[in-house]
Amino acid sequence: MLKEEKSRKAGENKNYNATIVVSQTAGEAFKSINNVTKWWTENLEGSSHKLNDVFTLLWGGKSFVTIKIVEFVSDQKVVWQVTDSYLEWLTDKMEWQNTKMSFEISTRDNKTEIYFTHIGLVPKVECYNDCVKGWDQYVKGSLVKLITEGKGQPQLKK
Repeated sequence: MLKEEKSRKAGENKNYNATIVVSQTAGEAFKSINNVTKWWTENLEGSSHKLNDVFTLLWGGKSFVTIKIVEFVSDQKVVWQVTDSYLEWLTDKMEWQNTKMSFEISTRDNKTEIYFTHIGLVPKVECYNDCVKGWDQYVKGSLVKLITEGKGQPQLKK
């Protein structure tokens, strides 16, 4: 296999990730991440604040994503697992099923770094390009605003 082909194939399996750096504490960042209605969407049923919590995001029409918090280490890490989903605009309506979203928090040089990965959101899946735009908007935009300014830009209630 050619070096170029190997590189392309390796990229096909690369999960979406984003790193953000803020001046606020790890505790403030952790609290903001778990306050999903303040940065991602106000259309949430359930709770997103502790281990084993389950919450459902409602995106209009029949579309929804149900998530369970499967890892929760205060001020350090939270991992969400999609347990059920229906994304009506995709051919594979359950494309997010069993994917995970991981937020890892660390402190370096008096700054807080948040490393976000959507495990399973790779370039070969249908929603990759649109989902990257969405995650960029919500993680790099709205979540950062919530942590740094106290007010995010979530999708509003429908």
